[in-house]
Amino acid sequence: MADLTTLLERLHDAGVEFVLVGGLAAVSQGAPVTTFDVDIVHRIDPENVSRLLVLLDSLNARHRGQGDRVLRPNSRDLSAGGHCLLMTDLGALDVLGRIEGGRKYEDLVDHARDIQFRGRTMKVLDLSLLVELKRESKQPEDRQRLTILEATLRRRGDR
Repeated sequence: MADLTTLLERLHDAGVEFVLVGGLAAVSQGAPVTTFDVDIVHRIDPENVSRLLVLLDSLNARHRGQGDRVLRPNSRDLSAGGHCLLMTDLGALDVLGRIEGGRKYEDLVDHARDIQFRGRTMKVLDLSLLVELKRESKQPEDRQRLTILEATLRRRGDR
Protein backbone atom coordinates (compact mmCIF):
# COMPACT_ATOMS: atom_id res chain seq x y z
CA MET A 1 0.00 0.00 0.00
CA ALA A 2 1.32 3.44 -0.94
CA ASP A 3 2.45 5.81 1.79
CA LEU A 4 2.98 9.00 -0.17
CA THR A 5 3.16 11.23 2.89
CA THR A 6 6.05 9.21 4.32
CA LEU A 7 7.72 9.32 0.90
CA LEU A 8 7.54 13.12 1.00
CA GLU A 9 8.96 13.17 4.51
CA ARG A 10 11.84 10.92 3.48
CA LEU A 11 12.66 13.15 0.47
CA HIS A 12 12.77 16.19 2.73
CA ASP A 13 14.71 14.49 5.51
CA ALA A 14 17.32 13.24 3.01
CA GLY A 15 18.09 16.85 2.10
CA VAL A 16 16.90 16.47 -1.48
CA GLU A 17 16.18 19.84 -3.09
CA PHE A 18 12.92 19.62 -5.01
CA VAL A 19 9.67 21.36 -5.86
CA LEU A 20 6.52 19.31 -5.39
CA VAL A 21 4.39 19.45 -8.55
CA GLY A 22 1.39 17.50 -9.83
CA GLY A 23 -1.55 16.13 -7.87
CA LEU A 24 -0.08 16.39 -4.37
CA ALA A 25 0.91 20.00 -5.02
CA ALA A 26 -2.70 20.71 -5.96
CA VAL A 27 -4.09 18.80 -2.96
CA SER A 28 -1.78 20.67 -0.58
CA GLN A 29 -3.37 23.91 -1.82
CA GLY A 30 -6.96 22.80 -1.40
CA ALA A 31 -7.80 21.13 -4.72
CA PRO A 32 -10.14 18.15 -4.30
CA VAL A 33 -8.25 15.74 -6.57
CA THR A 34 -6.91 12.24 -6.10
CA THR A 35 -3.40 11.16 -6.91
CA PHE A 36 -1.48 7.94 -6.67
CA ASP A 37 2.09 9.23 -6.92
CA VAL A 38 4.50 11.92 -5.82
CA ASP A 39 5.74 14.21 -8.61
CA ILE A 40 8.86 16.27 -8.00
CA VAL A 41 11.19 18.42 -10.05
CA HIS A 42 14.62 18.08 -8.49
CA ARG A 43 17.66 20.31 -8.63
CA ILE A 44 20.08 18.69 -11.03
CA ASP A 45 23.54 19.04 -9.54
CA PRO A 46 25.94 16.31 -8.43
CA GLU A 47 25.38 16.72 -4.67
CA ASN A 48 21.59 16.74 -4.90
CA VAL A 49 21.53 13.82 -7.32
CA SER A 50 23.82 11.91 -4.94
CA ARG A 51 21.48 12.54 -1.98
CA LEU A 52 18.52 11.48 -4.08
CA LEU A 53 20.26 8.27 -5.21
CA VAL A 54 21.09 7.29 -1.61
CA LEU A 55 17.44 7.77 -0.67
CA LEU A 56 16.16 5.90 -3.72
CA ASP A 57 18.44 2.99 -2.93
CA SER A 58 17.09 2.85 0.64
CA LEU A 59 13.54 2.82 -0.78
CA ASN A 60 14.25 -0.02 -3.23
CA ALA A 61 13.44 2.30 -6.17
CA ARG A 62 13.11 0.78 -9.62
CA HIS A 63 11.87 2.03 -12.98
CA ARG A 64 8.21 1.31 -13.64
CA GLY A 65 7.06 -0.46 -16.78
CA GLN A 66 9.98 -2.88 -17.05
CA GLY A 67 7.98 -6.07 -16.70
CA ASP A 68 9.85 -8.62 -14.64
CA ARG A 69 13.16 -6.78 -15.03
CA VAL A 70 14.34 -4.68 -12.11
CA LEU A 71 16.07 -1.58 -13.42
CA ARG A 72 17.48 0.74 -10.75
CA PRO A 73 17.84 4.50 -11.30
CA ASN A 74 21.38 5.80 -11.63
CA SER A 75 23.15 9.14 -11.65
CA ARG A 76 22.96 9.40 -15.44
CA ASP A 77 19.16 8.91 -15.33
CA LEU A 78 18.69 11.62 -12.72
CA SER A 79 21.11 14.08 -14.31
CA ALA A 80 19.77 13.88 -17.86
CA GLY A 81 16.83 16.22 -17.26
CA GLY A 82 14.18 13.74 -18.34
CA HIS A 83 11.53 11.79 -16.49
CA CYS A 84 12.27 8.88 -14.16
CA LEU A 85 9.04 7.11 -13.35
CA LEU A 86 9.85 5.00 -10.33
CA MET A 87 8.20 2.59 -7.94
CA THR A 88 9.49 2.57 -4.37
CA ASP A 89 8.58 0.58 -1.28
CA LEU A 90 6.46 3.60 -0.26
CA GLY A 91 4.70 4.09 -3.62
CA ALA A 92 5.14 5.68 -7.01
CA LEU A 93 7.58 8.57 -7.41
CA ASP A 94 8.01 10.58 -10.59
CA VAL A 95 11.39 12.32 -10.55
CA LEU A 96 11.27 14.96 -13.26
CA GLY A 97 14.18 16.97 -14.56
CA ARG A 98 11.86 19.27 -16.50
CA ILE A 99 8.15 19.80 -16.93
CA GLU A 100 5.96 21.63 -19.46
CA GLY A 101 7.79 24.28 -21.44
CA GLY A 102 11.17 22.81 -20.46
CA ARG A 103 10.91 24.33 -16.98
CA LYS A 104 13.49 22.96 -14.56
CA TYR A 105 13.98 23.35 -10.81
CA GLU A 106 15.61 26.77 -11.13
CA ASP A 107 12.67 28.01 -13.22
CA LEU A 108 10.10 26.75 -10.72
CA VAL A 109 11.57 27.46 -7.29
CA ASP A 110 10.65 31.17 -7.43
CA HIS A 111 7.06 30.14 -8.20
CA ALA A 112 6.87 27.75 -5.27
CA ARG A 113 5.30 28.46 -1.94
CA ASP A 114 6.55 27.11 1.33
CA ILE A 115 4.01 24.78 2.88
CA GLN A 116 4.25 23.29 6.35
CA PHE A 117 3.84 19.53 6.32
CA ARG A 118 4.30 17.44 9.45
CA GLY A 119 6.74 19.93 10.94
CA ARG A 120 8.69 20.31 7.69
CA THR A 121 8.76 23.18 5.20
CA MET A 122 8.37 22.00 1.63
CA LYS A 123 8.47 23.88 -1.65
CA VAL A 124 5.23 23.37 -3.56
CA LEU A 125 4.53 24.79 -6.99
CA ASP A 126 1.99 27.60 -6.68
CA LEU A 127 -1.48 26.57 -7.80
CA SER A 128 -1.78 29.43 -10.31
CA LEU A 129 1.33 28.20 -12.18
CA LEU A 130 0.12 24.62 -11.88
CA VAL A 131 -3.07 25.70 -13.67
CA GLU A 132 -1.04 27.49 -16.35
CA LEU A 133 1.03 24.34 -16.92
CA LYS A 134 -2.07 22.15 -17.15
CA ARG A 135 -3.45 24.52 -19.79
CA GLU A 136 -0.27 23.88 -21.84
CA SER A 137 -0.37 20.12 -21.36
CA LYS A 138 -1.55 17.72 -24.04
CA GLN A 139 -2.18 14.92 -21.54
CA PRO A 140 -5.91 14.00 -21.24
CA GLU A 141 -5.71 13.57 -17.46
CA ASP A 142 -4.24 17.06 -17.12
CA ARG A 143 -7.05 18.54 -19.23
CA GLN A 144 -9.62 16.75 -17.04
CA ARG A 145 -8.14 18.15 -13.84
CA LEU A 146 -7.92 21.67 -15.23
CA THR A 147 -11.56 22.51 -14.46
CA ILE A 148 -11.14 21.44 -10.82
CA LEU A 149 -7.89 23.37 -10.41
CA GLU A 150 -9.39 26.52 -11.94
CA ALA A 151 -12.40 26.25 -9.62
CA THR A 152 -10.06 25.89 -6.64
CA LEU A 153 -8.21 29.06 -7.69
CA ARG A 154 -11.51 30.96 -7.97
CA ARG A 155 -12.67 29.68 -4.59
CA ARG A 156 -9.40 30.81 -3.02
CA GLY A 157 -9.74 34.19 -4.69
CA ASP A 158 -6.50 33.84 -6.65
CA ARG A 159 -8.22 34.56 -9.97
